[in-house]
Amino acid sequence: MTDSAKDTTRDSDRDPASAPASDPASDPARDTGREPVADRGDAQPPTTASDPPGASSAAYVDYDFAKWTGRTVVKPGPQVTRDEADAIVADLRAAAAEAREPVATTSRLHAPDDAPPPLIVDRVGWISANVDSFKAMLDPVVDKLVATRKGADSPAVQAIGGKVTGAEMGGLLAYLSSKILGQYDLAPGGTPRLLLVAPNVVEVERKLGVSPRDFRRWVAMHEETHRVQFTAVPWLRDHLIARSQSLAVDLAPTAEEVGQRLDQLARNLPGVISSGEGLGQLFATPEQKARIAELTAVMSLLEGHADVVMDDVGPSVIPTVDDIRRKFNARRSGAVGIDRLLRKLLGIEAKMRQYRDGAVFVRAVTDEVGREGFNAVWSSPDTLPRATEILDPGAWVRRVHG
Repeated sequence: MTDSAKDTTRDSDRDPASAPASDPASDPARDTGREPVADRGDAQPPTTASDPPGASSAAYVDYDFAKWTGRTVVKPGPQVTRDEADAIVADLRAAAAEAREPVATTSRLHAPDDAPPPLIVDRVGWISANVDSFKAMLDPVVDKLVATRKGADSPAVQAIGGKVTGAEMGGLLAYLSSKILGQYDLAPGGTPRLLLVAPNVVEVERKLGVSPRDFRRWVAMHEETHRVQFTAVPWLRDHLIARSQSLAVDLAPTAEEVGQRLDQLARNLPGVISSGEGLGQLFATPEQKARIAELTAVMSLLEGHADVVMDDVGPSVIPTVDDIRRKFNARRSGAVGIDRLLRKLLGIEAKMRQYRDGAVFVRAVTDEVGREGFNAVWSSPDTLPRATEILDPGAWVRRVHG
């Protein structure tokens, strides 16, 4: 891909039935968040799902409608001119390229030469990519739900239910799309790619009042570390996808359990809000909570490792890194009102703790056994930190290094 227009969206996001005469994906402003009219409702909602009924989860979740809903309700990004858009996209690409060598040197992990380069996307592009990934992740979950139903729904019922579920997915992703600076898209069943969400980077750098050049490179360091983690450690992606799918299948309720889940929600919602652990914890059994804790430990490792690398690299290439970190940490803890409530319900509050706990683990282990000793964590699934070890780095060192 050689131009910014091709970096903004996947081919699967272009719905011939709803595309306007002027394709918004050809507008480079999409890369930085200047919302074209076509993204805010000119296109008509799709009338059919992307796959025919009976094709696994597509028969129960209208993924095209999820994308349409997302791009219809997503908040507009910061306003920029076309020249500014081109300059921002070019600078983010440059920042991503500049991050590769210092991240590899600091982490001592090296991505293969043929690893796909990052994509610079807008909020709509991020939503589209995540709808596609959700489909691949949800297929086995829907298979379980369908298998437990006593009779097949009629095509009309499936279509209506698919629209409702698609709208819920699109609305949720529209909310999250303004919170994400970058993401390594594991893309189950597809090609994993690093996504940098241009409008959010621009919006945050403006709100924080930091150097745009330095902030973009600081973000690129964090996200490049995620790219290296999943490409230099070839088993990690499949391991994480398999663990996540298995847990999602187990957490999905059968038809007989739906009523019980609603009762649990009514009784325990206040506790979920106060804890910030997210709705998933509400319905989990003790065994499932233990599995969630193990998966959370791995996510804490990945996020903490990326934070440590970005800060360790920072002073050598980002003069204002200390100012950026101070202001960014204050932003992470500054959500109020309805935004804070949604963060708690969705488990985003818990994710914030992942950065802190993971970074403490990485620094403690590195101080004790050095960078190479820490990198033993990537040897196999057995050397990943356990739930108890992410909060007790010494226990991990004793188990892995003796």
